[in-house]
Amino acid sequence: MYRIIAALLAATSCAAVARAQDIAAPRSAQAATNAFTLNEAVAAAGGSAPAIEAAQAGIEAAEAGRRAAGLRPNPVAQAQIENIAGTGAYNGLASSETTVGFLQTLELGGKRSARVAVASAELSRAELQAAIIGADVRLQVTQLYVEAIAAERRLVTARDQARIAGDALRAASVRVQAGRASPLEQQRADVARVTAETNVERQHRLARAARTNLERRIGRPVEGTLDVGLLDRLPPASYGPGLTVTPQGTLALAAADADLAVTDANVRLARANRVPNVDVGPSVRRLEATNDFAAVFTLSIPLQVFDNGRAALDRASAQRTQAEAQRRVSALDIEQAITNAQAEADNAATAARAASGPALAAAQEAARIARIGYREGKFGQLDLLDAERTLAETRVAAIDALAAYQNARAQLERLTAPAVAPQGGN
Repeated sequence: MYRIIAALLAATSCAAVARAQDIAAPRSAQAATNAFTLNEAVAAAGGSAPAIEAAQAGIEAAEAGRRAAGLRPNPVAQAQIENIAGTGAYNGLASSETTVGFLQTLELGGKRSARVAVASAELSRAELQAAIIGADVRLQVTQLYVEAIAAERRLVTARDQARIAGDALRAASVRVQAGRASPLEQQRADVARVTAETNVERQHRLARAARTNLERRIGRPVEGTLDVGLLDRLPPASYGPGLTVTPQGTLALAAADADLAVTDANVRLARANRVPNVDVGPSVRRLEATNDFAAVFTLSIPLQVFDNGRAALDRASAQRTQAEAQRRVSALDIEQAITNAQAEADNAATAARAASGPALAAAQEAARIARIGYREGKFGQLDLLDAERTLAETRVAAIDALAAYQNARAQLERLTAPAVAPQGGN
């Protein structure tokens, strides 16, 4: 069962990524063939997540509950000896009567089928809960994977900025030695270099922590590189807002439907329990005095004087009304969450396109011009430092915007994940 859940997780993730790629305009070819992809991470997590193991145990418990619900009541063996240890002719065992037989409860009102219906509804709910947990695990792994590749991209950016700061320091040293600049410029450039190298160390630790968190979640070490190109997969600018998605058919609403189905089955069972059962059974009686045998037939019907099952039915009906109202609340909440997630994903895509496109290109060009101008003595060092700082901030902002879009898209896909018909209800 673990392999099946892992396969379902991988298939779902593949479909999600494929849908993103269909609308994407990739600008990076950094993903190598041997890269540890998001699909592989999701599949690995599906086979090791404790939450999925707990969900599988819940399914097994519900399956056992359905088997138990279909069992008939056990017969009761009974034996009794009458007319013993009395007085006169009934002293001792001379006049005793021994009866041996069994008693069987006959369930009336459809109780057995009603119990099976409740257990089947609970099994369907457990299977749905496993699918929900699987979708949650996929979302968690996606978020950790995105953070890991974003951290690696930030580390690359920090190293590049440290290299640029080293070049700026060498340029300042040349200017100072040539007498064209004050030693203060060299000191400022050295401070910028130290700051950049310190940031490299910081980003390296963050990247290592992000990868460790991903490895901990999937339950295995990550060999090789990650698919850093995933960060650049954006919908084209002409893609526009996504289509309106309703909560119908989603995992989130299916859970509320399953809860309502359980309460419906409980109402049916409460009605069936109002019909009293009948206990019947044949017995054989032996009369010691004459050594004769006689048949005895027992019929027992409970009198519903104090508990006629009405209170239990009222309770089940109230719970059904509560579940129906909760389903309407869930539908509204899910629809609102989907609307917000769609807007957030669209806004994140717009911000990512701007940050990684025109804004980044402008910052790179400004920094390039400032470097050339500084070397030629046309710009001051403060102009260069300001341009480099702007470039560094823009590059980090672009990475953050790209990661925010991938996370927003994953959250939207989680909210709109389709529900698969549970097998337990068949």
